[in-house]
Amino acid sequence: MSCALPSTALCAEPLKPNVFIAATGGTIAGTQANVEQHGYTAGQLGVQSLIAAVPQLNDIATVTGEQIMNIPSQDMNDAAWLKLARRLEELERLPGMDGIVVTHGTDTMEETSFFVALTVDTPKPIVFTGAMRPATAISADGPMNLYNAVAVAGSVAARSCGVIVAFNDQIHSARYVYKTNTTRSDAFQSVDRGPIGTVDTGHVDIFNACAGSALLKPKVSIDNIHELPKVEIIYAYAGMGRDLIDAVAQSGAKGLVVAGVGDGNITSEALAGLRDARARGMVVVRSTRVASGFTIRNAEVNDDAEGFVASLEFKPSKARILLQVALLKTSSPSEIQQYFNSW
Repeated sequence: MSCALPSTALCAEPLKPNVFIAATGGTIAGTQANVEQHGYTAGQLGVQSLIAAVPQLNDIATVTGEQIMNIPSQDMNDAAWLKLARRLEELERLPGMDGIVVTHGTDTMEETSFFVALTVDTPKPIVFTGAMRPATAISADGPMNLYNAVAVAGSVAARSCGVIVAFNDQIHSARYVYKTNTTRSDAFQSVDRGPIGTVDTGHVDIFNACAGSALLKPKVSIDNIHELPKVEIIYAYAGMGRDLIDAVAQSGAKGLVVAGVGDGNITSEALAGLRDARARGMVVVRSTRVASGFTIRNAEVNDDAEGFVASLEFKPSKARILLQVALLKTSSPSEIQQYFNSW
């Protein structure tokens, strides 16, 4: 910006936002032996290497960073989520902090971001991003994803959206987004609702549907939480028996999510197993193995009579996270159904 007049508040350079990068590893920090190989090792580069690889970040924000952990996201677990969520809450409270970017592996980004959305109290953007190609690949997508994520984290417009995922020029709510492809750079999609915005070379456009979102509010405080309830997922299929259901019921799990066929359906034998699991006190959630669509309550299974919970739009990965967090508050299926309805 240039100004022909002496320096005044009206023509001074605008202050850049302060954005913190919390790095956890993943493909964005991965390396390969040569650019022609498909395989690579995730979580090899530190946060300072990621920042140094995109010097243009300094044009849009004052960027600092910290290596929270450095692992492939398939190794994410409850302890890692609690550690990350607590650190994000500390960072959010730092004076002058405008937003946070979390670099994360793509395999479980949909789960970690949703857990953070349910547990971290933040009026500021927390933006997850990563890469489908390692840092050493030809046409690596990590640098642009990181650049765009920093732009979103520093955007005032993004403050109305809660925890979000910025990937491949799109902005998604952590509540809605899923990984939908194993290798392509457009792997993340909000299959039932669509993106909440776009970001093109740092230019942020948030759609109206995001404004004033109730997603800003966390659902459970984790201040005194040291572990999460055990919840398992079982995949349904033609001819499914009850052996796996019985094993989960006997394992000490507090909840079970069934990735049912169609609208959350299961075989008669599996249904009998779920009834027995429910009788043992385990909370049963019916979800679907189908990529899009809602699991409707009382559609083909009488959830009221069985004491089951219908996951609605939440696919199994997110249904499990929501159930884990809900079980911190209650084990009542009717109350947990209300959480699925509103969270």
